[in-house]
Amino acid sequence: MTPPYKKSATRDTVESLVVTVILAVFGTTFVLQAFKIPTGSMEDTLLIGDHLLVNKVAFAYQPGWLQHVLPYRTIHRDDVLVFKYPYRDDQTQEPGEHFVKRVIGIPGDRVRVAERHVYVNGKAIEEPFVRHAIPASERRPGDDFPPADVADMSGATPRWMDELPSHIRNTELVVPPDMYFVMGDNREQSWDSRFWGFAPRELVAGRPLLIYWSFETRRDEYLRTGMSDRLYDIWDLIVHFLTKTRWRRTFRIVR
Repeated sequence: MTPPYKKSATRDTVESLVVTVILAVFGTTFVLQAFKIPTGSMEDTLLIGDHLLVNKVAFAYQPGWLQHVLPYRTIHRDDVLVFKYPYRDDQTQEPGEHFVKRVIGIPGDRVRVAERHVYVNGKAIEEPFVRHAIPASERRPGDDFPPADVADMSGATPRWMDELPSHIRNTELVVPPDMYFVMGDNREQSWDSRFWGFAPRELVAGRPLLIYWSFETRRDEYLRTGMSDRLYDIWDLIVHFLTKTRWRRTFRIVR
């Protein structure tokens, strides 16, 4: 009689490790993605140094029959999106880095901003999540949008300044098909659709699920890319992990 086959402990360990790696790669490729907030454009909803888990399935762009089979859902107003900035620079058509903004207008909507109040399809919308860190008396580009004169839109890209007039109807911006008008919650500190245009549907990467870790971070960290800056950040993390971790934000659902 042939004795029963027994796998060695080493083989069990190796197989378990391989399966774990495969599942991790599958999960980070198709299901979840880790993302760090680099700027304050979404404060106070998302803070600099918040680390997110992004659901890549919810808003995945999948034309054809798969969109009726997999658990996708339609993007709604007020949804927070992670997407790729449409242009790497103002001369190329390649998408750039990831942005996080909130949906204000969906395809077909008419959007207008007057004295910082947002109107969609002629009605003022409630925005309890919005932060106004600068007094209304200090007029800023984007406080009124679309501008009466596109040339007055300080901070806008040349590409958007050329394209913007074609989307304006009776002082309102009309959102075209498969596009979204997005803005940051920290309204006067956000470089968003007012300044560079629409977020294309095919560049939406996903929907933030939760904050799995939050660490107090320098506001200009994303601008500091030198080796000495990286070493400082590592040292800061090691020394101040307990005191600078925002424990109350851990596992907070993003809304």
